Amino acid sequence: MKKGAVIDSLEITGISSEGKGVGRVNGQVVFVKETVPGDVVKAKVVGKKKKFLEAYAEELVEQSSERVEPFCEHFGLCGGCKWQHMTYDAQLKYKQGHVEENLRKLSGLELPEIMPILGSKETSFYRNKLEFTFSDFRWLTKEEIESGEEQVRTGLGFHIPKQFNKIVDINKCHLQPGPSNEIRLKVKAFADRHSVPFYNVKKQEGFLRNLVIRTASTGETMVILQVHYRDEELIQLMMDFIKNEFPQIASLMYVVNEKGNDSYSDLEVELFSGKDHILEQMGDLKFKIGPKSFYQTNSAQAHELYKIAADFADLKGDELVYDLYTGTGTIANFVARSAKKVVGIEYVEEAIEDAKINSEINGITNTDFYAGDMKDLLSNEFINTHGKPDVIITDPPRAGMHPRVTQLLADLKADRIVYVSCNPATQARDLEILGQSYNVVKIQPVDMFPQTAHVENVVLLKLKK
Repeated sequence: MKKGAVIDSLEITGISSEGKGVGRVNGQVVFVKETVPGDVVKAKVVGKKKKFLEAYAEELVEQSSERVEPFCEHFGLCGGCKWQHMTYDAQLKYKQGHVEENLRKLSGLELPEIMPILGSKETSFYRNKLEFTFSDFRWLTKEEIESGEEQVRTGLGFHIPKQFNKIVDINKCHLQPGPSNEIRLKVKAFADRHSVPFYNVKKQEGFLRNLVIRTASTGETMVILQVHYRDEELIQLMMDFIKNEFPQIASLMYVVNEKGNDSYSDLEVELFSGKDHILEQMGDLKFKIGPKSFYQTNSAQAHELYKIAADFADLKGDELVYDLYTGTGTIANFVARSAKKVVGIEYVEEAIEDAKINSEINGITNTDFYAGDMKDLLSNEFINTHGKPDVIITDPPRAGMHPRVTQLLADLKADRIVYVSCNPATQARDLEILGQSYNVVKIQPVDMFPQTAHVENVVLLKLKK
């Protein structure tokens, strides 16, 4: 079947881990975005690969019982909430299925029954951090183009998926609670009124680049304005406006970024007013969140995730715990009061400094934190110095653990490993290696990101006797 071909009646029978509907025609797999299992669509082929076709739905012939009307006006453009057209119960069902499929097919291990996925109480306005991009040449919708009217081309919003220079101007985002939407809209309107230049990523010119908004369960808000070059007059203009318009902002900062990309982890973030951090609360613990700090973006569900990890760890008070990929020490500090000692390892030095501060502000004295590349720092020499752990908690990035780290853990033979993952496919790969020494005894999926295909998964491994 060639590119451009039309399939008059394609039944969607499954959904991929990337969130696209899956159908079959003449035995060939067809991926169709923005469809739901149970839909029947008229589909046009837009891409042909060796093993599958890609298509989009020209017409919805028959609607699935699991389909709902998306609640966001930007659905289908910004790419942030690709499953808004699906009931939340269906989202949970398919996320559970993806965990099962990955672990059973890829790990090659004998697995226990997987526990039902833990859904999120909040399915909108649950994120604590969003990054918005300025553009002097925003994306126009089909309706705007067909209207024939002259359009304002400045935008402040999100990238269209896989298009670095295409920005959708966002009117209302349903991901982050207030005052996020109000700040973004008023900042853009003020910049437009005062003709402050918006960035053009292709030409790499313009002043306003990026707006980061962080909110916390404590009610505190942090705003970071990223600009392309140092113009003290424009910086003062923008920052004064934000400060005066939103006096509740606890931390107002800016960063001058002359690089070709928006990352500012290697740049100085300058404080304009307030504190250089905000505080997040989790149970009876407080966590310091700086402008470069990593923190789970769904605060309430992160608390549930960590409670599961602590339950799986089953600490009695006399254990030495290693917390790998500790970040700012959230899990390490969360379990520290139940352990003899916790050793946290993380490659980002700033995060380790935050982890130490988080222990300090919570009066926790039995944690040690070390910065370095995991595959180099976690060695037999390190273990001889700091002691062999009784329990290991690991929460690696999407790529999973380096093979050397995974093999070291298999050889180390701690009594228990709690593996927290945001990617069941790489988790399954790592479990295959850990299966040399461990049995998988518990599996608990957790939904951290409603309206998306992403899923977290917690696995408990116990040493084979």
